[in-house]
Amino acid sequence: MGKAQVSIRVALADDHRLLLEGLAQALNGIPDIDVIGTAVDGADLIELVAATEPDVILVDIEMPGTSGLAALAEIRNGPPAIVVTMHADQEHRSRAQAVGAVGFMSKSTPLPDLAAAIRAAAAGESLMNDDAETILAMHQDPVLSAGAAALTAREKELLGMLASGVSSTDDLANRLFISQKTVKNHLASIYEKLDITDRAQAAVEAIRLGLRRDPDD
Repeated sequence: MGKAQVSIRVALADDHRLLLEGLAQALNGIPDIDVIGTAVDGADLIELVAATEPDVILVDIEMPGTSGLAALAEIRNGPPAIVVTMHADQEHRSRAQAVGAVGFMSKSTPLPDLAAAIRAAAAGESLMNDDAETILAMHQDPVLSAGAAALTAREKELLGMLASGVSSTDDLANRLFISQKTVKNHLASIYEKLDITDRAQAAVEAIRLGLRRDPDD
């Protein structure tokens, strides 16, 4: 609900649970990416991919039991896979490419670049070539739903206030220098465009769309 209509369904695998949860949360905050499942080892990833049929896989190399690369070898004819690892050396890169990975990235890769890599992989691009930077640049911007793209500047401003914790009609009206009736009209338009029903959902969508702002601005 409110998520981009063309969301890319992503499966994640990493044995570091905190990192896994943090990455899933971060990626789910991007409008056109939807993390549909996580795994903590290669065997779990194989089962997850079979059960959910994601569009793209993000996988670590070193995991207990079945490694990430062994899992990719098992599901080689499956979705495009990006290896995200601390072992960002040529040997591991070659091994990842040998089992069909279309991308090889460091765990220190900034989130926008990782999101761009996911979009590129979903579009059938390979990031294993010399033109990887050019491909990433082409996929930097999220794809918005028609409703999100249709939001007016004032509606985005109001959403930003909601995401920052300003929720009462009176406060919104005072901070935006508009009437309470106008606030309600804007909210009704936002709900319709984003296919949501209340202010709490609107705040969540505002965060996903990157519209959070300082309420004191």
